[in-house]
Parts: sequence; structure tokens; C-alpha cells
Amino acid sequence: MSSGLKRLTGASDLSANLSHHIAPALFVWLWSTGFIGAKYGLPYAEPFTLLLIRMLITLLCLGGLIWWMKPQWPGPKATLHTAITGILVHGFYLGGVFYAIVGQMPAGIVSLIVGLQPLITALAAILLLNERVSIRQWFGLSLGLIGVGLVMLEKMTEADPLTAFPLWTIGWALIALFGISVGTVYQKRFGSSVSLLPSTFIQYCAASLFFAIGAFAVETREVIWDMQLILAMGWLVLGLSVGAILLLMQLIRKGAASQIASLFYLVPPVTALEAYILFDERLGLLALFGGALAVTGVALVVIKKQPV
Repeated sequence: MSSGLKRLTGASDLSANLSHHIAPALFVWLWSTGFIGAKYGLPYAEPFTLLLIRMLITLLCLGGLIWWMKPQWPGPKATLHTAITGILVHGFYLGGVFYAIVGQMPAGIVSLIVGLQPLITALAAILLLNERVSIRQWFGLSLGLIGVGLVMLEKMTEADPLTAFPLWTIGWALIALFGISVGTVYQKRFGSSVSLLPSTFIQYCAASLFFAIGAFAVETREVIWDMQLILAMGWLVLGLSVGAILLLMQLIRKGAASQIASLFYLVPPVTALEAYILFDERLGLLALFGGALAVTGVALVVIKKQPV
């Protein structure tokens, strides 16, 4: 009886240990598929229109969760800060990513550019908060910027018009990078006290308003309800906007959320691999080398050195 209990306990511990290590990687994979879902859905709807529909469906799903879980809501001041975070993290970030992809920038390169978010956040901390940065992190910052520069150099000098993309898409990718970087800093500064589920709902409400203004101002709002769009929308809503958030809540509850930051540098190569398999997006040797440098640079900045 005692040995059976020990085996049962050991199996339970093994399962918990595997879950602890697999869940953060699963979250990163889910995040990477957002770029793929965007590429599948954008042929059938303009970026702000597609994102507005996604946000509204997501709000319905989250509304049901909120009704069931009945979390505590923030006060007016915290709500305002959370809404601003939503416009930055979802409005600027997703809007920039989707417009860059609709402009024919490869999904892997968009992911690589916005994947520099830890570097930009670190630079902001240096300039605005006077945080100290180690020599290793300075080296990582330099590697990241050089790596992305090499990727862009190769893509901008390609003679094949099928693999080239217009320069204006870089502007949208930088807008996305700005939104996720500033939004992250703003969230840490003003929104960390708000419960995750109400915070997400408020952020999506603010982003919905942002996308609605954009859709009515600059787009035709025409939607072709093809099966590919429906499947892409279903994944973007259930897999990303709802599923990834629920997984994040579970990670935070188990105290493993800190691992996500150290795994985020894997998003660009995972996205590039998915884009290669699904869309035959290819990178030359210079771009592959630059991507490896950028990923290494982000890792050096993000991953904290363990004490001996």
C-alpha cells in the first residue's frame, strides 16, 4: 500500500513538473501563431475591420467568463490606465502587425521586429528609470539591433519582387514595436494592481473603440466570409485572445509566469518556421544569421543570470 502511494505521488509530481515546464512554451507557441492567423485572415478583411470583429467576439467570450467568475473591478483611475494600456498593447501593436503583414512583409520578419520589445523596454528603463545594465545585457542590445539590421538589409536588397516588400511596412512594424514596448512599461507602472480578467476585458474594450475609429476612418469595412477567414477568426479569438489569456492566468497562479519572459525570444524563430512550412516564406543565409543574432541578443537581455 505504501509503495503504491509512493508511485502515485511520484507520477503526480512528474505530471506537475512536466506541466510547469510545458505550459510556458505552449503560451509562446500560441503567441507565435497570431502572426500566422493574421496572414490567413487578412485576404478577406482589412486590418482594423478584422481586428474589430475579433475584439467584439472576444469580449462576448470574456463576458461569459466574467459573469461566471465574478472578479473584482478596478476604480475609475485604474480603469483609465488599463484602457490606455489596451490601446497601446492591442491597438498599436496588433494594428501595426496586421498592416505590416497586409503590406506583404513576411510574418517571420514582422515577428522578429516586434520581438525586439525586450530590448526597447530595457533601453527605456535605462533612459527613463536610470536602471543599471550589465555588460552582458549591453552586448545583447547590440547583437539584437545588428541582427535585425542584417535581416532588413537582405530583404531590402533582394531583386526578386515576389520576396521584396515596400518600405512603408517597416513603419507599421515599428508602430507595433512602439505599442508593445511602451504599453508593457505603462502596464507595469500603472496597471499591475488590476486583476487579470477585468484588466483584459477593459483593454479589449478600449482596443475595440480604437479599431472602430480606424475602420470607419480609413477602411471600406467590407468582409468576405470565406471559410478560411472563419477558421482564422476562430483561432485568433479562441486560441489567442481567450486561450492564451487563460493559460497566462494559470501560469501566474502557479508562479511560473516569469518563465514566459525568458521564453519570448523563441517567438521569432518559431514564427519563421511556421511561415516557412505554411507559406514557403524563405530567408537567405544573411537573414538567418541576422535572425540568430537578434534572438541571441534578446535572450542575453531578458534571461537573468542565475546566482552561483
